[in-house]
Amino acid sequence: MKILLTGAAGFIGAHVARLLLARGDEVVGIDNLNAYYDPQLKHDRLALLQGQSGFRFQQMDVADRSAIPALFAQEKFDRVVHLAAQAGVRHSLVDPHAYIDSNLVGFTNILEGCRHHGVQHLVYASSSSVYGGNTQMPFSEHHGVDHPVSLYAATKKANELMAHTYSHLFDLPTTGLRFFTVYGPWGRPDMALFLFTRAILAGEPIQVFNHGKMVRDFTYIDDIAEGVVRTLDHVPTANPAYDRSQADPAASHAPYRVFNIGNHQPVQLMDFIAAIERHTGREAIKQLRDIQPGDVPATYADVSELQAWTGFTPATSVDEGVRRFVEWYRGYYKV
Repeated sequence: MKILLTGAAGFIGAHVARLLLARGDEVVGIDNLNAYYDPQLKHDRLALLQGQSGFRFQQMDVADRSAIPALFAQEKFDRVVHLAAQAGVRHSLVDPHAYIDSNLVGFTNILEGCRHHGVQHLVYASSSSVYGGNTQMPFSEHHGVDHPVSLYAATKKANELMAHTYSHLFDLPTTGLRFFTVYGPWGRPDMALFLFTRAILAGEPIQVFNHGKMVRDFTYIDDIAEGVVRTLDHVPTANPAYDRSQADPAASHAPYRVFNIGNHQPVQLMDFIAAIERHTGREAIKQLRDIQPGDVPATYADVSELQAWTGFTPATSVDEGVRRFVEWYRGYYKV
């Protein structure tokens, strides 16, 4: 297939690209290569892809209302994997307009491109953040997600609503994937594993929020990438048996689905830090802090719907995933 992959230089995007290329798909990757974090890391991810047969890259912003339609018209994609977004819960308190431009305007451009050019299936990144203030665990796609606690989360919920509208109005098959705390080699420098590993190896203190009483469903990058590709291959269809009188957020009369992708093995933050200490061979200097605005104390994914739909369940242990990350980090930064 010929696939548009947005956010191709990103953490998840680069791993998804490798899987698609390995099975023989043609991948056209786009990314704006912004400076939200060190662009060199993005260029180095791309360098691993650009020598591979079937991969082409264009620097492009999904919010560009002239470039994106032209790209769709020229390339005639079979399917689209949309991972480009302004990421980060905390940064959305600082620069909200970046989230509107990328996550809302950009997503509209992608939806319009799919609508007007016969795309067979749009798979897009949502987030566990949509569960917001929910406390019922594990988080299920059948739960309501009407109380976001950050603008980032609100834009991801909006993406799901926008996708449903296009599935309903234009019969565009769409699948949203709610990622749960993705980590692993080539990860983002603003995420906990990267920040903690760098500080611990440098002998610097780490900031532990909510006094360490955080629980996260840490999900290894290879499992995330596999989940993306598996769902890309399973195109949703309209469900005429859907009962509109008993609305279910996980289903629809339209060709629309949403799925959690998480390790379904929530881990205490202190245990996560212990794994980093174990594989770096260093003890962390911990500074306990209050929970930050926009953060939630716990996440936990119910992945039964993903397993039923694709036959796949994430399974990489945190200990193994952290070991692989530390090994990559030491090699990449030569520490």
